[in-house]
Amino acid sequence: MSKPRKPKGRPVSGWLILDKPVDFGSTEAVSKIKWLFNAQKAGHAGTLDPLASGMLPIALGDATKTVPYVMDGRKIYEFTVTWGEERTTDDLEGEVSQSSDTRPDEQAIQALLGNYTGVISQTPPQFSAIKIAGARAYDLAREGETVDIPAREVEIFRLTLLSCPDAETAHFEVECGKGTYVRALARDFGRDLGCFGHVSSLRRTLVAPFGEDAMVPLAALVALEEIEDPAERLAALDAFLIDTGEALSSLPQIPVTDEQAHRLKMGNPILLRGRDAPTAESEAYVTARGKLVAIGDVAEGEFRPKRVFL
Repeated sequence: MSKPRKPKGRPVSGWLILDKPVDFGSTEAVSKIKWLFNAQKAGHAGTLDPLASGMLPIALGDATKTVPYVMDGRKIYEFTVTWGEERTTDDLEGEVSQSSDTRPDEQAIQALLGNYTGVISQTPPQFSAIKIAGARAYDLAREGETVDIPAREVEIFRLTLLSCPDAETAHFEVECGKGTYVRALARDFGRDLGCFGHVSSLRRTLVAPFGEDAMVPLAALVALEEIEDPAERLAALDAFLIDTGEALSSLPQIPVTDEQAHRLKMGNPILLRGRDAPTAESEAYVTARGKLVAIGDVAEGEFRPKRVFL
């Protein structure tokens, strides 16, 4: 019987909040970070297009188990819409599909924003990761196929017109929920205003629970490659990591003893005692000495682990 293959890399865990540069794909960014940290596992929480910059939360090791909780978080984007052209990709990469000489004034733009606040119906772009009959929409679009993508509900918490630098462009900030396409907002703004439009710059500044001050420029990480001593280099990189448990700040936290933590790590439930112990929670996480132990639920005063962190 052959021995199980030993995973390559270090069992390092935590979140790296990357400030992704333009012209750098999300998958490419994850591969680079995984290589820099010599990590066994890595993944990201929410794709950023190559033409977009800003926050790309990257999970290393056990932190990959908490990716869904970050994916569901609110997001903030700053973006510029250029008027007069609609493009096949709804951004600068695509070919012009419709054009107009009409340009909206600031008053018309402001009057439009209320229609895009709250729960709205949005049709994702043709060039998107939506699956149609098992295939990604962008793959079908690259083959020249126009697909019928059903509209879906997304939530816009806040939409602000920041400035109108000139007649050709307008700069916005949007705070939105999971699944919102900023490129689709620009496309729909232009159609409603009768002038067409596309995103010409896009930057993500927040993916809850991580704030803008947590972002680390890629250049700062790459610069550490100059440190010759591997242990010193990895220690310098690890200093940028955020504890895995920070991704779960929206869930109730339950502290447990070392003995209880051991039981949970073996996959066993534990009874929660004490006056303030919860009796029912659909989701919660437990910590021992401040370190994440498990995510699970509470029923009848018993915590039952679903994901365990070693």
